[in-house]
Amino acid sequence: MNEQARPGNQSSHLIIELVICVILPTIILKKLSGDDSLGPVYALILGLSLPLLFGLYHFYKERKFGFIPALGFISILLTSSIGLLELDPKYIAIKEASIPLIIGLGTILSLKTRYPLVKTFIYNDKILQIDKVDAALQESKNQQHFDRALTTATYILAGSFLLSAILNYGLAKYIVTSPSGTAAFNDELGTMNLLSYPVITIPCMIVMIIAMVYLFRQIKRLTGLELEDIIHQ
Repeated sequence: MNEQARPGNQSSHLIIELVICVILPTIILKKLSGDDSLGPVYALILGLSLPLLFGLYHFYKERKFGFIPALGFISILLTSSIGLLELDPKYIAIKEASIPLIIGLGTILSLKTRYPLVKTFIYNDKILQIDKVDAALQESKNQQHFDRALTTATYILAGSFLLSAILNYGLAKYIVTSPSGTAAFNDELGTMNLLSYPVITIPCMIVMIIAMVYLFRQIKRLTGLELEDIIHQ
């Protein structure tokens, strides 16, 4: 098994990402934004620079920069701009909703391209043995039926991003109410950052899993292959 593909390595990477992108920024924003510490401006810069630098390191390591990471960078830069320019905090809620909406719309529009995003999220060779599935589809002459299944899975996937947009907007609107550029604003950003994982990520992951289960069942129906036959061990 490839060293990077081992479950232990993946778990370690997830923990590191959680610490750098969620826990440390939350602590910095909530604990170091006072005038007796870094202050709201420098705490905001430091807190948001951690996930930004982590993303740059990941880009350097993987040597590729996709649609979703690009939006992640834009999201961090927009949050920084809203805080540093002391704009109305309502723009945080708008920004939080717009990013997943753009991803969801891009997921649907990508169906018209050679590289549909559903293949990035679900139907990819990191999860499944794509060559084996494609060969079975060709043999059973069910490629067109599978393409329709991919389209359905795409709309389910887009639904997860719509749900994310709604939850993002509601969470930001409820939590971030203080004027930007203040310690209270940073504190609320930290709270939102921390709560976004259980409040937003978990429901959206459930919808994404529904899309995966649907697609796996269609693969079994159209090819006769069991999940254990096609998933990477």
